[in-house]
Amino acid sequence: MNNKIIKSIIIGTISGSVLGGLLWLIEESTGEKVYTLLLNVDFIFKDKLLPIWLEWFFHLFISWVIVYIFLVIQSIWKALSIQLLFILCLSLIAASSYFPLTILAIKETPSITNIEAIFYWFVVHLLYGISVYWLVNRKVNKDK
Repeated sequence: MNNKIIKSIIIGTISGSVLGGLLWLIEESTGEKVYTLLLNVDFIFKDKLLPIWLEWFFHLFISWVIVYIFLVIQSIWKALSIQLLFILCLSLIAASSYFPLTILAIKETPSITNIEAIFYWFVVHLLYGISVYWLVNRKVNKDK
């Protein structure tokens, strides 16, 4: 299997799990349904209740794609500052999913104007981007 795909799955799973774990902790401690929003795919499957593992798989799949894109760009742009800026932009794009996911949601999620939930969502996605950057560059530096 392609080395970038394997790295994407490993790093995407770790970083995606950090993101999911933090949002779960926030939801448990504050009641803001940010973890529920993360796993929100109910608007795609409308009448079907999906098992949590399948919702989690969709979340990780997106993380794998983001990491794969980052790995491709990283092999082109060698400057670490450009790489960091790029992954933070990817994280911002992912964080912007808050708005369409909230609008499309069938189950209860935070409102589109819930500043506290938006803050948690964006900060945790920023941490996701930083974790991807750190894991990719940590691994790359170990390979040298």
